[in-house]
Amino acid sequence: MDTASPAPVLTAAPELSVIVPCYNERANVAPLVARLDAALVGITWEAIFVDDDSPDGTAEEARRIGTGDARVRCLRRVGRRGLASAVIEGALASSARFVAVIDGDMQHDETRLPAMLELLRTGAADVVVGSRHVAGGDDAGLAGPFRQRLSHAGIRLAGRFLPAALTDPMSGFFMVPRPLFERLAPRLTGQGFKILVDLLLSAPAPLRVREVAYQFRSREAGESKLDALVLAQFAGLLLDKQFHGLVPLRFIAFAGVGLIGVLVHLATLTLAREAMGLHFGLAQSVATVVAMVANFELNNRLTYGDQRLRGERLWRGLLLFLLVCGLGAIANIGIARMLYAENTTWSLAGAAGAVVGVVWNYAVSATLVWRGR
Repeated sequence: MDTASPAPVLTAAPELSVIVPCYNERANVAPLVARLDAALVGITWEAIFVDDDSPDGTAEEARRIGTGDARVRCLRRVGRRGLASAVIEGALASSARFVAVIDGDMQHDETRLPAMLELLRTGAADVVVGSRHVAGGDDAGLAGPFRQRLSHAGIRLAGRFLPAALTDPMSGFFMVPRPLFERLAPRLTGQGFKILVDLLLSAPAPLRVREVAYQFRSREAGESKLDALVLAQFAGLLLDKQFHGLVPLRFIAFAGVGLIGVLVHLATLTLAREAMGLHFGLAQSVATVVAMVANFELNNRLTYGDQRLRGERLWRGLLLFLLVCGLGAIANIGIARMLYAENTTWSLAGAAGAVVGVVWNYAVSATLVWRGR
């Protein structure tokens, strides 16, 4: 049974739109709708499932329920991924007075939505955040100590940048008036998994934030998406906001991956020379290829996680990336040699060549390798 009671027919815009970004959450769609129905008695609401083309049929399940319940809608995105951009598209598809964001894994406590809504109705806050870290809250549902440490590290990091005190800036459970979201939407980066901090840092003036305690449940079905890459993307978001968008977030991530590639190169070179006894030319070649492959994998998962290549497109993308980086290396060396020949110091010449190489690799990779469908 999909809902706890017969669904009313919506004849006007609901008061509340619940935005549910999801990927591979088919098993959770019907139970979540039933829980929203039980929690939001007396409130006109709708649920907008924003599905990133899940292979498990999440969109089909949401549409199946929607055929019998006008409160359930689905936006299926093809060729685009990412929680933040999914939330933005879902919220902008709403005509409700308020929009709430809740994960599709049922770990957030939907029974707290009426209390959050009441704070906005009365004008007591601009944003209401479900918090695991105020009195009465609990984050026991985080899967294991590693994910708990990741979450706590993100909280400490965000606390250094936010204009207002917030115990749970990593929360993906919050509610805002839709007109406010609409005003801030053009300022949002739309990348990564933690849109709340993006929203708070995008406001031209500090927003009034209230927190409502909730207990973070254990996941009942599916797999958690929280990992170290999410925290890295979060750090990139904070840098983007500090630079006021002057340097693209993707470029920051791409350059950061490039630095990691240098370390991979040096480690591989050392291993090839000292442990395997290869001569320098062969060891350098092996290290270069290994570093390029590592860079490709990290960029595919981190920099372009919302356009991640899979299957046949993954191998085609890898070959293109190796070609692009090879040409970038040629440009790097050429520029450096030219400047050095003109009596530029070797350090400045080398740095200029490196910058040209990074910009070339970034621009051409974005155009050819991760160009979307």
